[in-house]
Amino acid sequence: MCSPMRNIIIGIFFLCCSLTKLQAQYAGYKPVADMNAFKTQFAAAAQKMQTITADFVQEKNLGMLSEKINSRGKFFFKKENLVRMEYTDPFKYLVIINNNTVYVKDGQKENRISAKSNKLFQQINRMMVDCVQGTALSNPDFKVMVFESGTAYLVELSPVAKGMKTYFKNIHVILSKKDYSVNKLEMYEQSGDNTLISFLNKEMNASIADALFIIK
Repeated sequence: MCSPMRNIIIGIFFLCCSLTKLQAQYAGYKPVADMNAFKTQFAAAAQKMQTITADFVQEKNLGMLSEKINSRGKFFFKKENLVRMEYTDPFKYLVIINNNTVYVKDGQKENRISAKSNKLFQQINRMMVDCVQGTALSNPDFKVMVFESGTAYLVELSPVAKGMKTYFKNIHVILSKKDYSVNKLEMYEQSGDNTLISFLNKEMNASIADALFIIK
């Protein structure tokens, strides 16, 4: 699976929710004071989250290149398991997830993938369902710990499932304390490359047309 696709799909379920195991060296963060309260509030926020729209800015750092690769676009999420992510600058790249079908358009090239036939996609779909149901803390595919600052939760997800572990060393997520949505996502690959995605101008529970998620 190509690197942009990994970045997009991993980013998708973390926009609904995120959790992980954190190292104590992150300045400004401390262990969550009340984990039970966090779980309860997280589950409640997940239940209320019906749609998300956001702009995103992505910064890709490749070990073989000294310059960073920057891109941006638009993100849409609608319960249950409807996702549209559009890269608009400097290139156009589209991904739509409609339940168990993933559609990718890169220029004139189009591809459809069944999540049922791909173990990694199955793991991602499971995480997405856990997120909207507020049960992600019990997902055995990851080790989980949560830290907090005054305004955010910082989490580092360490994959233990074979599919995720093959591609990712760990994943850092910064969540807003206001609504438990994702502000930033950092993905560290086994290859040494890393990606930072920042989500901006987020709007929750606004009306989103079903047509955006149709795969023709």
